[in-house]
Amino acid sequence: MYAIIENGNKQYKVAEGDVVRIEKIKAGEGETVSFPVLLVSDENGIRTGADAAAAKVTATVVEQGKDKKIIVFKYKAKKNERKKQGHRQPFTAVKIEKIEL
Repeated sequence: MYAIIENGNKQYKVAEGDVVRIEKIKAGEGETVSFPVLLVSDENGIRTGADAAAAKVTATVVEQGKDKKIIVFKYKAKKNERKKQGHRQPFTAVKIEKIEL
């Protein structure tokens, strides 16, 4: 059984027991969170729309952190314009505990 959940304008395919890195949410480590469900697939078939909205996905926050640093370098030729920036995207790692129908 798996479900498609939505978080931060992104969609994630999850199953029970998965650890997924999602957009950062305001929850401490060890807290339980739930997500809006867009699609659920099980042995009876696929459910979407109102049938999937009744489903519930609960997860536990495992970690709050930042990804590896990426370098953003802006450059304009022949103008002596250079700008170097680094960026580390924050994330929340969650462990999917239960998918309920």
